[in-house]
Amino acid sequence: MARPRQSLPDEWLGLDPQDMAERIRAHRGRLGDDLLILGHHYQKDEVIEHADHSGDSYGLAQVAAQSRARWIVFCGVEFMADSARLLARDDQVVIHPDTSAGCPMADMAERTGTERAWRELGEALGGTQGVLPVTYVNSDVETKAFTGRHGGIVCTSSNAARVFDWALGRADKLFFFPDEHLGRNTAFAKGFHGPDVLLWNPALPMGGHDPAELQRARVLLWKGFCHVHTHFNTAMIQQAREADPDVKVVVHPECERQVVAAADAAGSTAFIIDWCAAQPAGSRIRVGTELNLVQRLGRRHGDKEILPLDRSLCPNMWKISPNDLLWVLDRLGEVNVVEVDAELRQDARVALERMLAV
Repeated sequence: MARPRQSLPDEWLGLDPQDMAERIRAHRGRLGDDLLILGHHYQKDEVIEHADHSGDSYGLAQVAAQSRARWIVFCGVEFMADSARLLARDDQVVIHPDTSAGCPMADMAERTGTERAWRELGEALGGTQGVLPVTYVNSDVETKAFTGRHGGIVCTSSNAARVFDWALGRADKLFFFPDEHLGRNTAFAKGFHGPDVLLWNPALPMGGHDPAELQRARVLLWKGFCHVHTHFNTAMIQQAREADPDVKVVVHPECERQVVAAADAAGSTAFIIDWCAAQPAGSRIRVGTELNLVQRLGRRHGDKEILPLDRSLCPNMWKISPNDLLWVLDRLGEVNVVEVDAELRQDARVALERMLAV
């Protein structure tokens, strides 16, 4: 959801790291339980050290919703702060330290494109009564609201399989936004492949398909991706295995289908964390996800060798710094407050609440 960009003032640039840390801790001491700082797993260590909770996007939004804190500072990309705003109470204030930290994948499914696709799909099928939209939580508020208005549901990478079951138990087809790879990997695990699954290219009329193809398909995937995870390829896995035949590889389901197939395991961020923890001492593991998390896992499990499958980072996550965090605490409630249009919020919450029910 686009909002005015507020740049970090010069006064908060070039500060001494130790001084910044002390000033942030002073704010935390002053505000006590009225302040909640949330840090996504992909944040840098110097930000995570100040977080009350670290986790994935939806898990942190749930923490926000359950908290009694008045001030919620969400250190993550834009759609994550928006999700927290959707679930937070009206008396809570959600703050995003750097409003330039967006998400290219979330931006790949925008309101004009999704509404045009829905109209074209209705023309091809003679109506959309048999189609349910499913949107990944890694999407903007408008896409979630579109989904809620049309009877659809939100999913996470952890519960996508259950959400697919829910949707296909109520409709002939589902239309998945905005990450084609999570959608394809989930569909494949459910037994859908070949003509059952079509990629909808929003740059082409009817997504690049004729009506007969659309009528036959069960799962439609929006053409979108996470550049952090599409960076990984099967050659990297092959090279890792050639260098060490005993190495184990785990990747995120936002990776391409062939990469997931070549890995030993694949799952959400929470799954990867738990999977690495469960491996026996002495294991040698290569992880296909964002660099900050992989390095943190390596330090956490000193009895194992946990290294990145390759170096891949999210530059938007890296934008948030202790400088940004200190700025919004120094100017608490004055800068980078997250607001969501009331109508959008209502429609988007419907889709989120359906997921909670599942």
